[in-house]
Amino acid sequence: MPRLLLIDDDTALAAPLAQYLARFDFQLEAVALPSQGLARLAAEPFDALILDGMLPEVDGFEFCKQLRAGAEDWRQLPVLMLSARGDLTDRVVGLELGADDYLAKPFEPRELAARLQSLLRRSLRPARVKPVALLRFEGLSVDRSRRLALDAAGAPVALTSTEYELLLLLAVEPGRVFTRDEILNRLRGHDAELYTRAVDLLVSRLRKKLQPLDAIKTLRNAGYCLALAPLQTP
Repeated sequence: MPRLLLIDDDTALAAPLAQYLARFDFQLEAVALPSQGLARLAAEPFDALILDGMLPEVDGFEFCKQLRAGAEDWRQLPVLMLSARGDLTDRVVGLELGADDYLAKPFEPRELAARLQSLLRRSLRPARVKPVALLRFEGLSVDRSRRLALDAAGAPVALTSTEYELLLLLAVEPGRVFTRDEILNRLRGHDAELYTRAVDLLVSRLRKKLQPLDAIKTLRNAGYCLALAPLQTP
């Protein structure tokens, strides 16, 4: 049963949400403060984090930023942000800081469950597929069995789960141009014009992390592709 951690100071939300998500085989634990959330993450593993954007101590956006700069396990933890501030700017900022999805309050619990299922399918996929050889390029490798990107020296590149999924999508078919809509449909499980700008930010974030490689090419009015030639795996 996937374990979820909810960080939200609206304590009235926790019990009914936990009861509802149990129908989808989720086990939800809730805390009200970011400091409590950090303590729970440090103490036990969770499969995903549901993070409110407006919190005491530190807001959810800053918390997400700190999480992605923390321990390796926290960088890979799927994060879905909730916020009453549902305008486009807040959604884009949340995704840019490392969130994997964003849902505005008030929300339909069924949509939350569906988005969590999508996030967990992506993060748990390697456990259900046969390990494959490295996808190797000049200065970069993608290890599908370990869900890691490796630089030229063989050191892991610190990627969020969504950044890794984007890299894998491009690396499986290097040179192929993926449109923004294709990336949205493949990585987020739904097509929404509202998130189109978030794809550009996600690509920009991944591109910076792969520097000094000029790994991702932008084709104006078309999309993105991996601009690295594959190497033969020994």
